[in-house]
Amino acid sequence: MTKFLLAVHVIAAILAVGPVAVAASMFPPAARRALATAADDLDDPRGSGAVGTLHLLHRICRVYAVVGVVVPVFGFATAGRMGVLDSAWLIVSIALTALAALVLVALVLPTQTAFLEGGAGPERAVRLAMFTGLFNLLWAAVTVLMIVRPGSTTGA
Repeated sequence: MTKFLLAVHVIAAILAVGPVAVAASMFPPAARRALATAADDLDDPRGSGAVGTLHLLHRICRVYAVVGVVVPVFGFATAGRMGVLDSAWLIVSIALTALAALVLVALVLPTQTAFLEGGAGPERAVRLAMFTGLFNLLWAAVTVLMIVRPGSTTGA
């Protein structure tokens, strides 16, 4: 059962967090392009132009953020089965995961929404790129901790 839970946890992380990381990273450059060509896309906010791209990327981020809730759920189940819930590396991973979720929900998604509502300028694109980079850096740190597991006695 542990191997099944771990497999679902890893697959969910790849399929849920991966698209958010990629779409969120693509959003700031697409936002800068949209700002540069805003006059061309204003008539068709959900069209195939730069603004349409922003809507698509934001939707991917929102939907996969919700799907991403599966990752910690199966992570806790796996950790419980492995008996490592009190391990320092796991506690740090949980804290970093919570921080990444907070960055996504409180900083990345609202800033994306501001772009879609037309209330953001070029300086906001820079801030959004920073928030997105922080989100991705936190997930990279969690991934490294999950692989290296400092102090693990499992031998892996």
